Amino acid sequence: MAPFFLIQDFSAYLKIEKRFSNHTILAYEKDLEQFAMFVELTSMAELKVLKSTSVRAWIVELMDQKVSPRSINRKLSSLRSFFKWLKKNGWVSDNPLAKVTAPKSSKRLPHFAKESELKNHGDYFSDDFEGKRDLLMIEVFYQTGIRLSELINLKVSDVNEQSIRVLGKRNKERLVPISLALNTLFKQYFDWRNQCNLKSEYVFILNNEKKLYPKFVYRKINQYLSSVTSLDKCSPHVLRHTFATHMLNNGAGLETLKDLLGHANLSATQVYTHNSFAQLNAIYSQAHPRGH
Repeated sequence: MAPFFLIQDFSAYLKIEKRFSNHTILAYEKDLEQFAMFVELTSMAELKVLKSTSVRAWIVELMDQKVSPRSINRKLSSLRSFFKWLKKNGWVSDNPLAKVTAPKSSKRLPHFAKESELKNHGDYFSDDFEGKRDLLMIEVFYQTGIRLSELINLKVSDVNEQSIRVLGKRNKERLVPISLALNTLFKQYFDWRNQCNLKSEYVFILNNEKKLYPKFVYRKINQYLSSVTSLDKCSPHVLRHTFATHMLNNGAGLETLKDLLGHANLSATQVYTHNSFAQLNAIYSQAHPRGH
């Protein structure tokens, strides 16, 4: 593998100053190493004279490999951040991506479940510790819209009768309100934990007191959504999309939803307006005399 000097310093910058997650940093490193191998980058002198033609050639190569425009844009984003950092620190004087146009990618609308599909699902879960845990897990995803990593790292001390404290991306904390019904589910689950003499600082745990891991949660959510919905994609993030879509459909504002989801800017939240417009259009077609 061609050496990509400075990559460790850049990774440290992303972790310490930008507070990116380890998952995101690894993705950046992979993208940068892939580009370095393509252009056969071996020295600082080569880095300083790198041209936009090399970046465009890489894009063509990726497209020939049938890499999706969405993935290519993500790789270019990694490269842009890297060269922006290099220029800021005086390593290079020009940014070879300044004149590079990213390939257009179609916006994917978030998948979400219908409100009717998530009603009366209590019979799906067993009346024991695991059943109470899985039911609570589903409801926390659906009623709060938190991310998979946020749910796994939720601690008992983060939960009170009215809200949960969530540690989001870049270690940003936010408070998410919970309903009386969800608070009741928390109490029932904690009662079962105590009966089973299970102790952990984390809310969601296995029978051996270890906290849940991503594949376990994904499998549980996939099994549940596959049984109650007709969705092709059944992941924890679908419940986050469902939370956001149902909130907008029932009158929540974008700014409020942005804060609840922990988005850094409003543009990330606006994708859900497409789903809400589809809901409004359906209601209009049914309700207006000339809407048919």
